[in-house]
Amino acid sequence: MEEKKRDFHMFKRFVVKVGTSSINHSNGKPNLFQMENLVRQIAGLYNQGREVILVTSGAVGTGAGKLGLSGRPKTIPEKQAAAAVGQGVLMHIYEKFFAEYGVTVGQVLLTREDFSDRRRFLNARNALHAMLQFGVIPVINENDTVAVEEIKLGDNDNLSALVAGLVDAEMLFLLSDVDGLFTADPRKDPAACLIRDVQEITPEIENLAGEAGSMGTGGMATKLQAARMAMHSGVVTVIARSGGKDVLREIIDGEPHGTVFWPLANKLENKKQWIAYSSTVQGKIFVDKGAALALTRQGKSLLPSGVTDVDGVFELGNTVSIIGPDGHELAKGLVSYSSGEIKKIKGAQTRDIARLLGHKDYDEIVHRNNLVLNL
Repeated sequence: MEEKKRDFHMFKRFVVKVGTSSINHSNGKPNLFQMENLVRQIAGLYNQGREVILVTSGAVGTGAGKLGLSGRPKTIPEKQAAAAVGQGVLMHIYEKFFAEYGVTVGQVLLTREDFSDRRRFLNARNALHAMLQFGVIPVINENDTVAVEEIKLGDNDNLSALVAGLVDAEMLFLLSDVDGLFTADPRKDPAACLIRDVQEITPEIENLAGEAGSMGTGGMATKLQAARMAMHSGVVTVIARSGGKDVLREIIDGEPHGTVFWPLANKLENKKQWIAYSSTVQGKIFVDKGAALALTRQGKSLLPSGVTDVDGVFELGNTVSIIGPDGHELAKGLVSYSSGEIKKIKGAQTRDIARLLGHKDYDEIVHRNNLVLNL
């Protein structure tokens, strides 16, 4: 495939994610030089009339350094305590540096529930758009002080991709301590080469992911997850090293820094982005071979006749995972009936729904407009 031209001058809205290793020293103390360099670059984009959302890691690492811990805390309560200390320190530094350039910032702390609940998702979207309209740069982090394992996003790479889709950003920067995606781990293989462009994240690309650092939660694997999410959301994603003096401007100008992940042609609409990446799966619906083919090959809705079993307890409008006869997930979708109702009508014809339930609100268990095939 012909290499696409790197020219992002026309882009207006950016999400910049910076990792813990880029803004903290190895002992957990804030790297003020790196933070000021990042702020200066973002302020430069802001002064050009562009809109920037900053997704910052580092609260837990900064708090651990402040508390004198030797490494990243292991338990949820320890992480929560470190985050409570570190988040205030981080925001104070960001506010001070941005104020020197006359830029106002606002703190936004999010958890998975803010994305998985559709109403909260839309509220977060509206709040971020309002901040941008007021000329405020949102500084976003996961709310590690209150998050428990069940509601954690897990890392800020995925958070930044969710945010990029949430605000309809055109470009996502994933800045860390690596130059991009390599053909092998450059720390171990001196012959490793930087991959400049990725059109599709294949299993071979996924196998190139390495391990995370000592203070961060992510690694190349989570960056690839985030890039895949952004590609399906129509967002250009760049993985690059954060230390460069003008890395953001240079990438926008087309200089060959980092690895660019290009959006896919079949961008998911906003609702389907939410189903695929933000909503929480509440249960499973198992389908037969005929239904699997109808969903994947013909773009059909899921009807009761193709359902063989139901797992979990869920209600109308919840997200479920649709499992094929081979045990693999085929799709996710919003159900039109509860788990109890689906158990009563599984295997039945659409015309029999009213007789079996005493009512019939929908012909389909999952309508194709509310269904996203496994990406």
